[in-house]
Amino acid sequence: QVQLVESGGGLVQAGGSLRLSCAASGRGFSRACMGWFRQAPGKEREFVAAIHWNTVSSIYADSVKDRFTISRDNTENTVYLQMNSLKPEDTAVYYCAAELGRWPIRESKEYDYWGQGTQVTVSS
Repeated sequence: QVQLVESGGGLVQAGGSLRLSCAASGRGFSRACMGWFRQAPGKEREFVAAIHWNTVSSIYADSVKDRFTISRDNTENTVYLQMNSLKPEDTAVYYCAAELGRWPIRESKEYDYWGQGTQVTVSS
């Protein structure tokens, strides 16, 4: 079992930056594929980024590539999402997710564990 708690969301102007954190507890983080997803009002949840438990391999959605960076600290059981050059269309609730022992995973239905989400609002 893995429990996830996101933090770091907020209101930022277009072009600004935010860093989201996801703190994990329970067993399995060290071998979990960790993903970030987002969901805007009236839209489906979409994949943003994911990182392998080796802390090196990562994948991104085309819409955030070169602007967002996912990273993790296995000693702190935490995964991060550094978001730069934010745009109004990045506004959404951002969710952290975990899936043990499998890689790579872009589909939300493949993740077993989810956080409660953190709101990111980008003003124009």
